[in-house]
Amino acid sequence: MKSVPGRAEFIALLAMLFATIAFSIDAMLPALPQIGAELTPDDINRAQLVVTSFVFGMGVGTFFTGPLSDTFGRKPVILAGIALYIAMSLLAASEESLEMLLMARFFQGLGAAGPRVVALAIVRDLHAGREMARIMSFVMMIFTIFPALAPSLGAVIISVAGWRGIFWAFVVFSAISATWLTLRLPETHPRANRRPFSFAALGAALKELLGHPVVRISIAVQALIFAMLFSMISSIQQIYDISFGQAEHFPLWFGGVAILAASGSVLNAKLVGRLGMRFMVTAMLTAQVGLAGVALLLFSSGAQGALGFGVFLVWQLSVFFQMGLTVGNINAIAMEPVGHIAGLAASVIGAVATVLAVVIAVPNGLMFNGTPIPLAAGIFIEAALALILMRRLARIEDRDA
Repeated sequence: MKSVPGRAEFIALLAMLFATIAFSIDAMLPALPQIGAELTPDDINRAQLVVTSFVFGMGVGTFFTGPLSDTFGRKPVILAGIALYIAMSLLAASEESLEMLLMARFFQGLGAAGPRVVALAIVRDLHAGREMARIMSFVMMIFTIFPALAPSLGAVIISVAGWRGIFWAFVVFSAISATWLTLRLPETHPRANRRPFSFAALGAALKELLGHPVVRISIAVQALIFAMLFSMISSIQQIYDISFGQAEHFPLWFGGVAILAASGSVLNAKLVGRLGMRFMVTAMLTAQVGLAGVALLLFSSGAQGALGFGVFLVWQLSVFFQMGLTVGNINAIAMEPVGHIAGLAASVIGAVATVLAVVIAVPNGLMFNGTPIPLAAGIFIEAALALILMRRLARIEDRDA
């Protein structure tokens, strides 16, 4: 049996698997105006559903990929997901209606759930607790750097091959990650530890997870954190274009913010061992309540032009920055009590959080009215609710300590 790659290669491989998600979302952002004009000219806001339909499919697929990996092993499930992802990318490249494109994106998301969830289970197979959070911080650092390149890459592809060419780039990217995984990573879930797939077991795991107050609250917090990100991403291209007239420079601004935001994961890796996961999440949510509140106040007061754009850039940075200090930590908190069902837990936690996040984010995105006000109001509420839940979590953990 081949040995596990060194730490650097292991992190890089996992980051590439996770980056499938970032690439699938962020490379599409520069294409939304063209997709809207070509496929839904009467309601261009609907073009942002190209993003959220993918995320929704990923959330639904997440229910099954973890349990399937507990039955068949981690690698076969990831590779099957990549195969579905590639097939749907090819289908999406030829669709002529928005509805069919959204269907292809949904099933593309189903395929992407394999790399996303099972990669997390692989980390849990090999690490636990704060070490898991530390590994995930480095993975998230690369995951947050990749969006800096994706919109620019998407813009270049669009200029050469149109928006449909982006789907061919997805095919190439996923073929590379599948080859790397096949050649370099051994199976981390031995046959002796595998269990038959059953919907009854999935239901039992869901009952166990939702019956555990720490896990239940952690899932809700994760859903709200993801909702902030999805809300921002859904509206961001229109805000740059319509609100501030920066469509031409969108990939550059977006990329610069993403590069700065990646430092959040580095900071988390350095601090989480000393301060703890709960403290890091609570501190960032507290900061986001304040920043989103200030942004909402300024936008509602008429801040626009250079001032309004500057406020939006700072606030956008804060939303992206907080991901590196919250997602890995809240995931580790949720997974810690349920390591005995790591695959099932990863699936249920990721699925419930993602689906809830999309349900919250889609209406927020569709409320876009030419200003950032609906987005700021939505994220302020999401951050405030998440902070309230984290304080509830603290009381439960302190009581049980």
